Amino acid sequence: MFTGIIEELGVVKRIDRQQCVRVTILAKTVLEDLKIGDSITVNGVCLTVEGFDTSEITVEISPETLAVTSLGVVKVGDGVNLERAMRLSDRLGGHLVSGHVDGVGHIRERRLEGDSYVLCIESPQEVLKYCVKKGSIAVDGISLTLNDVTERNFTVTIIPHTAKVTTLGLKGVGDGVNLEVDVVGKYIERFLRHEEPKPSGGRIDIEYLRKHKLL
Repeated sequence: MFTGIIEELGVVKRIDRQQCVRVTILAKTVLEDLKIGDSITVNGVCLTVEGFDTSEITVEISPETLAVTSLGVVKVGDGVNLERAMRLSDRLGGHLVSGHVDGVGHIRERRLEGDSYVLCIESPQEVLKYCVKKGSIAVDGISLTLNDVTERNFTVTIIPHTAKVTTLGLKGVGDGVNLEVDVVGKYIERFLRHEEPKPSGGRIDIEYLRKHKLL
């Protein structure tokens, strides 16, 4: 598991395209205490460390991951957000992030508000159905608070620090971003879908929640 608090902005050094794509990334901070086989998120995608030295790490990306995330369009020289898996003793500064991307969104608007940027991101319905105003979402692995949610988009604010130390300071209108919703919402939905007995009339109201000790 991860927290969505990015540790470092790495730079793609090399991409070897074979059966699986091997990507070498220049890094520094995330190399501390790193081991072969450790998990690391790259733009919000949980990957396994295949190799590293004093200045870079190498990860493998499967064809499936390339197809369902924005990593398929990453190029040499691109910046990428990096975060090592959290320790149980760490502070949880963001929210629980698994590194399993739910969909790819696209930035439709980027506007300056004071010193911060507001991004409007068009998202697939399978992502939006779990989004709630003031809830959490991971965008390219960054834990952010949802300002607003519509039928097609959501908005988030990027403070100056986040813009400086992550890829969101570099991305513009039309760029794709990896999205992961708060996993708690998925568990609640599944529980309510399969909970027996079903509420009379197909409605879930206050009395139903109290009866089944959900309140």
